[in-house]
Amino acid sequence: MSVFGSFELDDDPRRIDRDAVWRFLSTEAYWARWRQRDDVEKQIDGAWRVVAVYDTASGATVGFARAISDGVSLAYLADVYIDPSVRGKGLGVELVRFMVDEGPGHIFRWALHTRDAHSLYKRFGFAPPDSGYMERPGARPAIEP
Repeated sequence: MSVFGSFELDDDPRRIDRDAVWRFLSTEAYWARWRQRDDVEKQIDGAWRVVAVYDTASGATVGFARAISDGVSLAYLADVYIDPSVRGKGLGVELVRFMVDEGPGHIFRWALHTRDAHSLYKRFGFAPPDSGYMERPGARPAIEP
């Protein structure tokens, strides 16, 4: 657990308000609106690590990120968000820092897909892939933001 101003970051999966995560991902996240509730539940349950941001006054979940990993050398960062009501306070930076640099994967090679927030991720060393990276796109059509 980490304290950041009047917020707390925690990687305890039992503490996550799944309704809050579902609400954001199903209505606000351009990358996740196609998912069903059961998909999100499976993704949270199967994650290698989850981190949520909580408002210490209300206990509300105001941010979230999950990662999948082999637990040894590689991790994939996904579903990073901060609720619009608390943006602009540095919580996105703190959330990514806590997930990537403060956890058990701090020495891993990390990957992610994003259409926005590039400047946030660059702070943590994310960059276009090197020549050793290849990807097979999924079958679902991309959803535009």
